[in-house]
Amino acid sequence: MRVLVTGGAGFIGANTCRELVDRPEIGQVVALDDLSTGFEANLADLPVRLVTGSILDRDLLDELVDGMDAVIHLAARPSVPRSLADPVASHEANATGTLYLLEACRRAGTYLVAASSSSVYGSVAELPKHEDLATRPMSPYAASKLAAEAQVLAYHSAFGVPTLALRFFNVYGPLQSVGHAYAAVIPAFVDAALRGEPLDVHGDGAQSRDFTYVGTVAQVLADAVVRRVTSTIPVNLAYGNRVSLLTLIGKLASLVGRPVEVAHGPARVGDVRESQADSTRLSALFPAIRPVPLDDGLAQTVDWYRSQSRYAPEPVPAAG
Repeated sequence: MRVLVTGGAGFIGANTCRELVDRPEIGQVVALDDLSTGFEANLADLPVRLVTGSILDRDLLDELVDGMDAVIHLAARPSVPRSLADPVASHEANATGTLYLLEACRRAGTYLVAASSSSVYGSVAELPKHEDLATRPMSPYAASKLAAEAQVLAYHSAFGVPTLALRFFNVYGPLQSVGHAYAAVIPAFVDAALRGEPLDVHGDGAQSRDFTYVGTVAQVLADAVVRRVTSTIPVNLAYGNRVSLLTLIGKLASLVGRPVEVAHGPARVGDVRESQADSTRLSALFPAIRPVPLDDGLAQTVDWYRSQSRYAPEPVPAAG
């Protein structure tokens, strides 16, 4: 099989490429990335062809999708705060880019599995979140992902394009970037803890998230491609493991081996208070996949960050 991964040099994309090249069914993997949030180094040790380009380049999409057996669509402009700063850019990358890719897949007859987001549930209070709930986006990012998801489902219904829309919850793990204003919560916390700085918590810290290890996500995506799993409705990609941020901080403190200081600030606009997935549909479609437990995933994640040069201890000056 030949597989195109959009956003393939990013955190989830590069982990997915690693999973794909280990599958005997996969013969070629091509990654498309504009390197705005991804890094060429993430793919440096893999037999993956990296094409630097934009998801908004329609001619490039036609060229790359032609001849592909499947596309894993991860390219996006992530982050709720980033979308508040520039809503139009988020819509163009997330919604318009997905539409352009769907057109290329329609012309080529190519299977597409696409990343949606749990943020589409927004202010809906019911837990766990199941796919039949109403959607009430609270940010331009969430709205753009809902628009993209709707197009994925519409192309399946209207044109017979084989598609699967997966609602990612909070994905974490190795390769997730830090050191910028839009860093996700786990890398931001790990980064601060390893550097001995306070962990910035927006709000009281009792808000909950459903964290999914990136290796589990990559397994689901690769299995979807190999088996051409489709669905006429969106599917949550998380396993219902809800944990508060304060509980998460306690687990990280144990892993880094010292207490951590917490600095509370105001809650962020657009943030969802509670998040937990109903995994019934996911488990029915992917019964063989067993998610990595949070404690194990956090341990692997902290070990990876510790291995990075930015966290190496300062050399001790020679005596005399």
